[in-house]
Order: sequence, then C-alpha cells, then structure tokens
Amino acid sequence: MRVSVIGCGHLGIPHAAAMAELGHEVIGVDVDQTKVDRLNAGECPIYEAGLPELLARHTQSGRLRFTTDIRMAADFAELHFIGVGTPIDADGRSYDTAQVFGAIRQLAPHLDRACTIVGKSTVTVGTTTQVTALAQRLAPAGDRVDVVWNPEFLREGHAVEDTLRPDRLIAGVTTAEGEKAIRAVYAGIIDAGVPIFVTDPQTAELAKGAANTFLGLKISYINAVADMCDAAGGDVSQIVDILGIDPRIGAGGMRPGIGYGGGCLPKDVRAFTASARQLGADRAATLLRAAEEINENRTDVALGLITRALGDRPIKGARITVLGAAFKPGTNDVRESPALALSQALHQAGATITVHDPQAVPTAMVRNPELDFTDDLAASLDGADLVVLATEWPEYRQVDPHALAGRPANPLLVDCRTTLDPEPWRLAGWTVHQLGRPAK
Repeated sequence: MRVSVIGCGHLGIPHAAAMAELGHEVIGVDVDQTKVDRLNAGECPIYEAGLPELLARHTQSGRLRFTTDIRMAADFAELHFIGVGTPIDADGRSYDTAQVFGAIRQLAPHLDRACTIVGKSTVTVGTTTQVTALAQRLAPAGDRVDVVWNPEFLREGHAVEDTLRPDRLIAGVTTAEGEKAIRAVYAGIIDAGVPIFVTDPQTAELAKGAANTFLGLKISYINAVADMCDAAGGDVSQIVDILGIDPRIGAGGMRPGIGYGGGCLPKDVRAFTASARQLGADRAATLLRAAEEINENRTDVALGLITRALGDRPIKGARITVLGAAFKPGTNDVRESPALALSQALHQAGATITVHDPQAVPTAMVRNPELDFTDDLAASLDGADLVVLATEWPEYRQVDPHALAGRPANPLLVDCRTTLDPEPWRLAGWTVHQLGRPAK
C-alpha cells in the first residue's frame, strides 16, 4: 500500500520505518524542515534500538521518504496514519489534541478520493467522532474518507520491535471499508498470528488509556509496598517474587523504584483519571488519583533513602553521581524523567551533581542545563561521595564493581531502581542501599 505518516517524532519515525519494512511505500510528513532533511539523509534524530539501521535501509531503498508538504502526502497515499503528539493540556489533566485536529485541518482539504485516516495518537474518548466529522466536512471526498482509531502500545526503547511484532492490534472502526484497510496495511503482522481486536472507536480510545493506567497502578502499588517494607524492615524483592509467581498477577512491570515517567504513562494516567471524573465514575477516579500521588511522591522517598545512606553528612555540599538521565533504558527520551527529577531535587538541596547516561546526555543537557553531564562512566564517579542508580540501563548491571570501587571518595551506592544484585558490589567494598530492602 501507499502510506503516509503525519508527525515524525517518537511515534511517527518508528512507525514509518516499520511500515516500509512491511513492504509499503511510505511518506512521512513533519513541519520541521531540518528534521525532514536529516531523516531523508538516513539520520535518526531520536534513539531507539534498531531504528537507525531500519531508517537508513529504507531511505536508501527509496521505499521511505519524508517531506514538509502535506499535499504531497494526500496525493500519494491511500491510507494516512496520524502520529502527532498529544501532550497533557494546560489544565494538567486532559490531552491537548490541537496537533491532531491541526493535522486533519491541513490534510483533509486535499483528500479528493476515497481513503482511510488512521489515528495512532493517544486521545480522549470521543475524539474519533469529532475527527470524522471534521475530516468529512473539509475533504472534497466527503464521507468517502473513513477514520479508524488504532492506538499504539509501544514501549520506548522497543518501538521497532513493538510495531513489527506487537502483542495485539486494536482497530476502532465504524465501516467495513475501514476494517478492510486496517487488515490490509497490517496483513503481514496479522498473518504472523498477532491478534486483532476490531471494536467501536470508543472502546479503542479507552483501551489505550486503560492499559497504560493499569501499568501505572501496578508500578504505584509495588512502590507503596516498598514503602511498607522500608517501615517494617521487610524485603520488597522477595515480595515481588512471591506475588509474581501467581499467574493472576505476574512480576512484569512490578519493580519498585522512583516512579514512572516518559511521554505516555504520566499523561495517560492523568487523562484517564480526568475521564473517569467526567464520566461520573468518581470511585474509579479516586483510585487512579491515589496511584498518581504515590508516583509523584517517589522523588521524596528517594531523597529520604539518600539522606539515610549519607548518615551524618548533609546533602548540601555532597558530590553525588547520578547514573541515568533517560526515563527508562533503551531510549534517549527524558520527558518527565524520574532520574532528572531526582537530580534536580538533589541540586536544589545543595549537592554537586554529575549525571551519566549511555544515550541521553544531549537531550538531558537541554532539559536540565544546571546539571553537569558526562558520557564517561568511570570518570563520572571520580571523587563522588555517593552514587545513585536512577535509570536501570543494562550497562550498569554489567559493569565490574571492583573496577569502579577506587573511583568514588566513598564507595557508597544507592540503588533507586532495585535492579542490581547487591552482593557483588558489597564484595567489592561498596555499601549498598536499595528502596524497599533492608540496608546491609
């Protein structure tokens, strides 16, 4: 098929490259000419595992190209994916769908033949109905323009894999033609055995928010249990193992730490909570808000653990190395990064902060220029009074603690992600503190 992808960011670039990998002819559209030029040169402006290679391969083959001219996309494609951003609104609770409706206003006047618009962006329930009405009113093709909502379930750091080999597809449709178009564009994925759920648009819109909010609830729940373990002297890692063996629960996503971040979970939990209130489901909204509050408090919990680890020494004046700037491993995305929130809180408390990250230093420097950054792990530890693990990159699990023990002034490690096996570190002379686990 001939496909366009409107919006080339963390969602649109991987999706465009993956559609080319599936054999479609793809044109990506973005308003940023500099970004478009880089993409056409095969240069990837974001980091995702496997994405630079996929982008380079298909821009070179001619199957994938990018433009700022939305008319070109309208003339070229029979199916248009909308992958623009939907950040949280000024009220802090709802999605700002201005980019979605802006994309439709630019695209629809050029649609003069039957086609399908496929929404990928995360939106409030009811958006598909509004988008359909706007597109069909503005398009010369009128009601021959179908709108389908096909929410993405990408894990940042795994966007290519999750697009090409998703665990499920959802299509919110109102017509047989819309369903046919979705089945055609994803034929290779569906033929490989990936289940597809064909629903009404409202169900598809709610499903995305429900999925991400459940993940937020799960993370918040185990963080609350970690706080109980801190108070009681229990070991949250053993509780995770005990709960995780129950097939009704599972251990996936149940790692205590300093909270969730990124461009999806925080805004999706907020917006889903707001939707519950708007729909009159007040008890659901109360439950969801409690999960938000637990997540919002994780920086304070981490500061408490760091304070205990330092003992009589104050945070003010301490030299602290923070390992991790991205909100999670596998990406250079620092939006709502708990690691940077903690780094900034330590900085405001008077500590001298050096932040290391394998991939996210350039993006983090833009977000938090008041902090010092380095991509040299060993050098980042030189003279540190305390080291904080804030993003669970595999590079930190694979490092030899003996090789690093001589770098800090005091080999003191605070693992805020509860991701390390502390024993090798202790054998190398480190004192290790972890959230929700007894200090040893």
